[in-house]
Amino acid sequence: FKIIFLDLKLGKKVNEGKTKEVYELPDIPGCVLMQSKDQITAGNAARKDRMEGKAAISNTTTSCVFQLLQEAGIKTAFVRKQSDTAFIAAHCEMIPIEWVCRRIATGSFLKRNPGVKEGYKFYPPKIEMFYKDDANNDPQWSEEQLIEAKFCFGGLPIGQTEVDIMARSTQAIFEILEKAWQPQNCTLVDLKIEFGVNILTKEIVLADVIDNDSWRLWPAGDRSQQKDKQSYRDLKEVTPEALQMVKRNFEWVAERVELLLKTKSQGRVVVLMGSPSDLSHCEKIKKACATFGIPCELRVTSAHKGPDETLRIKAEYEGDGIPTVFVAVAGRSNGLGPVMSGNTAYPVVNCPPLSADWGTQDVWSSLRLPSGLSCPTTLSPEGAAQFAAQIFGLNNHLVWAKLRASLLNTWISLKQADKKLRECTL
Repeated sequence: FKIIFLDLKLGKKVNEGKTKEVYELPDIPGCVLMQSKDQITAGNAARKDRMEGKAAISNTTTSCVFQLLQEAGIKTAFVRKQSDTAFIAAHCEMIPIEWVCRRIATGSFLKRNPGVKEGYKFYPPKIEMFYKDDANNDPQWSEEQLIEAKFCFGGLPIGQTEVDIMARSTQAIFEILEKAWQPQNCTLVDLKIEFGVNILTKEIVLADVIDNDSWRLWPAGDRSQQKDKQSYRDLKEVTPEALQMVKRNFEWVAERVELLLKTKSQGRVVVLMGSPSDLSHCEKIKKACATFGIPCELRVTSAHKGPDETLRIKAEYEGDGIPTVFVAVAGRSNGLGPVMSGNTAYPVVNCPPLSADWGTQDVWSSLRLPSGLSCPTTLSPEGAAQFAAQIFGLNNHLVWAKLRASLLNTWISLKQADKKLRECTL
């Protein structure tokens, strides 16, 4: 959707919920406008109040969260923020299930599971689903109920494969957001999301909104400091002063949610090649690093023919304080990786460009190392970049998010391929 949006012509109202309105966009086929309201509710709107400025706060929160997830590689309906209180999204037929992912037991889980104490932690996070039915207080559903409902949305029947994809996606989305809040010393306790079927692509995507109504956030893991909508639910009486306190909590989140798109952690990959003839192999490493958002530099140096220059280049990158992973690309006899590993405390990984004629002999110079050295070997340029990304991902939530989304997308593609094959066979 590479379009410049100026004055948008609104079509008919497609839907209206407690906190937003959805409009068709006649000039942008396949898209809708999601307009937030200055309204806050609890208990299926049993409690309902106007909160000045909430629409803008909600829109900022949702836009930042969806941008983070989309840049990581999660498929979402989000297209772009349109105004202070609205964003443009792909038109979806919504699947009427709220997916909840919990790391810590609290709230309704404790009521439904007496005997479990607040604070119990779930490893892996616990997935639950609730059928959207206000009249019956959104009853909890099982996987079997969802499959037996035989739903079909946007032309896509909702069967076992689709349920599995939503469940897996829910966990991945939660874990990405949980990791993103950690640098701010904020615990993501649980998360509520919804999926829809994109009417153009016919695929399941994360849809609706993710704002301060969608999660529990505890600074420093302390419930008494909660900054989410629970502070509104817990009010014994809604006074103007109480509502201001709730609004301040929402503003606190909206200010910090923009930091989810940034990281203080730096990192780079430096690829050292023994010969310029290895350039095409090294360019693949650089291209793969770019997919993780990791800067990558290419250098030419030979540990055999110019060890002093190799160590000078190494010192250059050790001296500026930027965390670095060295990738040694040397064919035939690989002295580059072992020499680097023996002379730096930074991680070194071998990625030799093996030829069909001598590959089985040449690889031993990368695998068989003197004692005291530690440089693993991967033959895939993409694998070398991923290894570096996994190191940086320990302290960089943006890199980690891309790795986590990649795992999910690989799993989904295999699941869909299996479904397609079985349908052809049957």
